[in-house]
Amino acid sequence: MTAIHIRKATSEDMSGVHELVRQLATYEKAPHEVITTPEEYRNDYADGVFDCLVAVQGHEIVGIALYFLAYSTWKGRMYYLDDLVVREKMRGKGIGHQLFDALIEEARKNDIRRIKWQVLDWNAPAIHFYEKYKACFDKEWWNGSIEVG
Repeated sequence: MTAIHIRKATSEDMSGVHELVRQLATYEKAPHEVITTPEEYRNDYADGVFDCLVAVQGHEIVGIALYFLAYSTWKGRMYYLDDLVVREKMRGKGIGHQLFDALIEEARKNDIRRIKWQVLDWNAPAIHFYEKYKACFDKEWWNGSIEVG
């Protein structure tokens, strides 16, 4: 197996990033929910709306950690990890851990106090993955959202 290299994404990576997000949406039984385009990803990435780490094998993006700066009035600066995805054929090879470890290192480097994310209650592999990091799962708070566009 060719080595996996973890690096910051570039604008040129956004089509591959978008493709992995679409794969995740399919896995989560919601491909119809993805309305973004690779072009929107390129524009928003260039505008600093989000950041992304990519796992690359050869010239192929095999995993992503897409995140953005958020703020907790109680804890201060934090990263919100929107998606951590590894291409299905590459799962079980430690790539998710490499990406998550790189994100933790990026947070430490930037004086970020917390990384926050969501995981579906039925996604046992993902829950098990995060439990290895001694992650806390808060089942008391409900997620809220509203469509405004």
